[in-house]
Amino acid sequence: MKNHHRLLLSLVLGAGAGLICHGFADSEALQIFNRYLMEPVGQIFLRLIFMIVVPMVMSGLMLGVYQLSNHHGLARVAKRTLFFTVLASSASVAVGISLVNLAQPGVGLDISQMLGDNAGVHKIQQNVAQAKPVVQSLLEIIPKNPFASATQALEGEMLSLMFFSLAFGAALAATNGDKPSRWIELLEETYAACLLVVDTAMKLAPIAVFALVFQSTFKFGHHILFSLGFYVLVVVTGLMVQQAVVYSMLLRFFTRIKPLSFFRQCRDVYLYAFATASSNATLPRSLELAEQDLKLRPEVARFVLTIGSTANQNGTALFEGITVLFLAQVYGVDLSLAQQVQVVLMSILAGIGTAGVPGGSLPLIMILTQQVGIPPEGMGLILGVDRFLDMCRTTLNVSGDLVIAALVDQPEPEGT
Repeated sequence: MKNHHRLLLSLVLGAGAGLICHGFADSEALQIFNRYLMEPVGQIFLRLIFMIVVPMVMSGLMLGVYQLSNHHGLARVAKRTLFFTVLASSASVAVGISLVNLAQPGVGLDISQMLGDNAGVHKIQQNVAQAKPVVQSLLEIIPKNPFASATQALEGEMLSLMFFSLAFGAALAATNGDKPSRWIELLEETYAACLLVVDTAMKLAPIAVFALVFQSTFKFGHHILFSLGFYVLVVVTGLMVQQAVVYSMLLRFFTRIKPLSFFRQCRDVYLYAFATASSNATLPRSLELAEQDLKLRPEVARFVLTIGSTANQNGTALFEGITVLFLAQVYGVDLSLAQQVQVVLMSILAGIGTAGVPGGSLPLIMILTQQVGIPPEGMGLILGVDRFLDMCRTTLNVSGDLVIAALVDQPEPEGT
């Protein structure tokens, strides 16, 4: 059986088993089974991947910048990466805003029985209260201590670590030129070792996917999906339009790649992203796929995908735009055209700065809602379905990274 078939089977079986067991969630035996078997299995797998993210990001970015600098291609790759990231993110938010205005999923929704999980809302409010001013956040992209950024990379310091890696890679290129360098040999060996760890961890993937999906469905069941079904449907539809229409158009217009063939090659990574709900956890597998299966130039793939895991969050931007307007409809807040444009722009920017970990977009949504006068308690509405939607939008985020890497990898037209 092919790997993507095993992953898909594990995902379906995990969801089915979780939904069945949710009906007996009060059973002490099932709670013990979930707490002491399913949760550890899922966490072991995620930790195996997360532990390799930092060395892989550092070595991959440094090597990518070094190789691009030596071939005088860094400026072009960076420029094209930024262009396609902004283009794809803008399209995703436009799709989301159009759908939510057309379908109006929040109009007439009875929220009296749906504002549970006040503890979850309170935690998000605390995160918002601790948010730094914009100027301070921009300054802290340049780290005072790159080792501290490395230790906190998965807790929000990934951009700082990336900045250091970019700067250090460029400095290595300026210092060594085309001369052999022990630094480069070390980075290449580090990157190769990271890929080996990923290959080893992937042997656990089918079991881990079953465990991760089982946990979500066992905890939340399907009831909350029925209560907010229209909202969930609008979000998922928007994600599908971005994937099937926008990404396909970008591939057809800017490359000679057949979209269906491209998406088929990425199946394993999509399933993996869906199960883990984390762009950072999926990054090592995406890098491996880009170089070995999609045959993208390693220096381009390493640069675009490592940057994209944090800076290119199309699915998150779309989700945030839909969610803010949905909550405005629920509470009867009539947003003017100017306010909707503000939501669009802030969703694009928030998507670029969202942490690539499960639930990383929720504090940013609360900031957006406060900007347009929506009660923060409204976050309680979406917490129950956020895990499922997080899995969906992460899949689109990862797909967008791979699409942009393929777009950037295209050669310059002759005569330019």
